Amino acid sequence: MALELKKFLLHGITTFNHLKLAHCRLLRLSLSLHHHHNYLLNLLLRHTFHLSNNPTYPYLIFHHHLTHPNIFLYNTMIRGMVSHHSFHHAILLYSSLRNHALTPDDFTFPFLLKACARLNRFHLGLTLHCLVVKTGFDCDVFSKTSLLCFYSKCGHLSDARKVFDDIPDKNVVSWTAIICGYIQSGGYKEAVQLFRGLLEMGLRPDSFTLVRVLYACARSGDLKNGEWLDRFISESGLGRNVFVGTSLVDMYVKCGSMGDARRVFDAMLEKDIVCWSAMIQGYASNGLPKQALDLFFEMQKENLRLDCYAMVGVLSACARLGALDLGNWAKGLMDVNEFLSNPVLGTALIDFYAKCGSMAQALEIFKMMKGRDCVVFNAVISGLAMNGHVRAAFGVFGQMGKYDIHPDENTFVGLLCGCTHAGLVNDGRFYFKSMSHVFNVTPTIEHYGCMVDLLARAGLLVEAQNLIKSMPMKANVIVWGALLGGCRLHRDTQLAEHVLKQLIELEPWNSGHYILLSNIYAANHRWDEAEKIRSTVSKKGMQKIPGCSWVEVDGIVHEFLVGDTSHPLSHKIYEKLECLFKDLREAGYNPTTEFVLFDIEEEEKEYFLGCHSEKLAIAFALISTDAKDVIRVVKNLRVCGDCHEAIKLISKVTGREIIIRDNNRFHRFSEGSCSCGDYW
Repeated sequence: MALELKKFLLHGITTFNHLKLAHCRLLRLSLSLHHHHNYLLNLLLRHTFHLSNNPTYPYLIFHHHLTHPNIFLYNTMIRGMVSHHSFHHAILLYSSLRNHALTPDDFTFPFLLKACARLNRFHLGLTLHCLVVKTGFDCDVFSKTSLLCFYSKCGHLSDARKVFDDIPDKNVVSWTAIICGYIQSGGYKEAVQLFRGLLEMGLRPDSFTLVRVLYACARSGDLKNGEWLDRFISESGLGRNVFVGTSLVDMYVKCGSMGDARRVFDAMLEKDIVCWSAMIQGYASNGLPKQALDLFFEMQKENLRLDCYAMVGVLSACARLGALDLGNWAKGLMDVNEFLSNPVLGTALIDFYAKCGSMAQALEIFKMMKGRDCVVFNAVISGLAMNGHVRAAFGVFGQMGKYDIHPDENTFVGLLCGCTHAGLVNDGRFYFKSMSHVFNVTPTIEHYGCMVDLLARAGLLVEAQNLIKSMPMKANVIVWGALLGGCRLHRDTQLAEHVLKQLIELEPWNSGHYILLSNIYAANHRWDEAEKIRSTVSKKGMQKIPGCSWVEVDGIVHEFLVGDTSHPLSHKIYEKLECLFKDLREAGYNPTTEFVLFDIEEEEKEYFLGCHSEKLAIAFALISTDAKDVIRVVKNLRVCGDCHEAIKLISKVTGREIIIRDNNRFHRFSEGSCSCGDYW
């Protein structure tokens, strides 16, 4: 009967019912059979771990049949418990092993050390290290590799490196383990250097190693080494499976090299939803929302089901374009409960509605969400602030305490941006001080930038300068740019020149700094100086970012540039503009030509103002939508003063509500006024 049971255990067990049958036979034999008992029990336990998801069952079998335990039985049990993530039971088995006066071997240590790492049992791991040395396994590559994994996962990277350096014959697994240790600790540069060392030893990396090193390049933005890895993979003949290919795509995406990302993506023979999602999110996060949506529609043709990350990319692209209808359609491709139960999806949906100017829908999703973390609250606070509902943002911030959610750095960025949009200087000062004094959140460069922006916009330029001087870190382009914006608003040319020197030193290639100073000179009719600045820009070959606006009509996003004539309805658009300006002049509108920053004739200035991209988008929407529809336009740059005045009057003479989202904030125009209160 023992021989039959052995054959059955070796070849006959394929289901859980077979397993229970074998267990019954072992129970019948256990009273009379002792010599082969442990061997048969070991076979049974292996099948039990393989067929059962519950580690309690093999644990009970082990203790019920345990009469004369040996190290092989314990190794099977410890390995099974670790593979089922039952690390606490693995540690208990080790204690039982030692109580039976058994000594661990080279099969025991790797799994025990993994359990110690996962439970952060550092002192027990140290004890095991001593035992590894005492039992003579300190030269065993598997035990040493497990030790370095244990030290790195417990945050002791220097000890892990000592163990690694002490391994006489390092294999790919050892190299990969130390590389992963450095990546886990943020040592991305060191991880890439170690990978080069692996190659110098003549070892051939596997896919897992390549994926981890590509991840290091992605996290550190190391495009140069990422490109080298791309060439190495192609030249070494390792090939690109779906995991390596997706990691390459992700690396190029994170480094902002979307052309290379698309090249790798198109060359992949096999693409899964993860790869498609990486590309869609990459386009959306790198300022290419139309390409993100185009790729999404391609993915739809492949009949792939949207996952969480693809949906986040689609909603982000729709938010960037202000495509409310398209985003709502995409949202309908997933069950609403997935948005309400998944904080990542829920936050993306809230952010989408907020950036499309539909805060009522954003708040509705927020109220229905089953789990609200700090990120979800931040999305609502930022959305309310962006849409001009600053007091409501303060109210949501107050709710965080009721849910026992501690605010973080992003929470205060949202609050301070809201104060900036509304000109609430005292509230801004209050929240800025309470960050560190009340909530123990250390202000970062972003918070100082918000405060400088708030003070500068309010005309408190001296206080803004003093705040910059008191900063614990060196001011960056965001901080100086905020001060320069205040100089422009209040026409302090002298201070602007000083600020510009700082900006040029930090970003000598950025034409925006030169253009802003030129704008200040032009607004003060200092045309010669403005022209000198622009000549400098021209000589250095720098180009100003062209104004671009998007408007969605019937689920299709239309793009307009300044002076655009490429649209199929261009003739009708300009006819509508002429009619509009005729009505506006009758309503008392005069083009604010000081916003045209060249010394040209007044009539020509008016022409340039009339061709701004947001005016073209609005004219198109007026001839293409129903009279009751809200017009939603997104612009990549700040709305100029003339457009702001003109759109206020357009909302009055047409009776239409017009929402403009520029690169700074929302403007909701209705009945001749704007939600920003002319403070922007």
